[in-house]
Amino acid sequence: MKKILAILMAVAMLLSMAACGTTPAPATTAGAADQTEGSTAAAQEKFVIGICQLVPHEALDAATKGFMDRITEELGEENVEFLVELGGGDTATCAPIVNDFVSKEVDLILANATPALQAAAAATEDIPILGTSVTEYGVALDLKDFSGVVGGNISGTSDLAPLDQQAAMIKEWFPDAKNVGLLYCSAEANSKYQVETVEAELTALGYTCTRFSFTDSNDLAAVTQAAADASDVIYVPTDNTAAAAAETIDAICLEAKVPVIAGEEGICKGCGIATLSISYYDLGIATGAMAVEILREGADIATMEVGYAEAAKKYDAERCEALGLTPPSDEYVAIEK
Repeated sequence: MKKILAILMAVAMLLSMAACGTTPAPATTAGAADQTEGSTAAAQEKFVIGICQLVPHEALDAATKGFMDRITEELGEENVEFLVELGGGDTATCAPIVNDFVSKEVDLILANATPALQAAAAATEDIPILGTSVTEYGVALDLKDFSGVVGGNISGTSDLAPLDQQAAMIKEWFPDAKNVGLLYCSAEANSKYQVETVEAELTALGYTCTRFSFTDSNDLAAVTQAAADASDVIYVPTDNTAAAAAETIDAICLEAKVPVIAGEEGICKGCGIATLSISYYDLGIATGAMAVEILREGADIATMEVGYAEAAKKYDAERCEALGLTPPSDEYVAIEK
């Protein structure tokens, strides 16, 4: 009898242990694991982007804003941190900014304007770099046979409006003019490129062109005065130094009653009568879309083509009225101020 009882008790204990072994884990444990995994994924989606903008002026400001707006819209404001720094107007002052971004191991660098791009390219070959408000990447980065793809860790967007059409616009507005002054900053490689291209186009159209280059804002007024004294009309390309000092150009040229054709809308708003210009905000939007492809989708920046925006003809109604000018066609849209 005692043996039977011992056997029954042993069986009962085995059944009890088996039951314990098959008891399912509490639901809260699985939930906690999912939450931990989700938190890790969220942490991985937090990106840090360094923005080096050459100088504060309307065009570059708009490009930076468009870039940030597109990224926060796509990734969420909580998932991105922007480190925004303004350079002092040349590559040397942009260099410490991008070097600091590199030391902080940011996920991506936006280089707004040519000198900022040049500084970023010199600072890193690993961190993705997107340029914007850069006229010609081949010129900016001294690339031979540039065909639209920079390669390596660099791509971006260009603010280049068709230069032959800008030259044709001068002919459209001033068919009887003889002397065109080309006013630009000699320290900006892309300004020189635009002037060379437009000069060739204008010469073919029968104009006499004279270059008036300034080195920085210190000699801009004197050079502008010389251009106004010698020219029937002045052309100013997309030039950051000129954009930042457009009021100075305006005061001199209005006094001399010499009209200015500008390479972009911001400069035109400040001192010009007409422009063939892109939207810098839209350019920033397009650059932001490229950044999202790189950061979220893992796109290979080395294969990404430089993007371009469409240009539109615009004019400054107030300045045209002051100079007694009217647009030569209804293609021109008045600039909003």
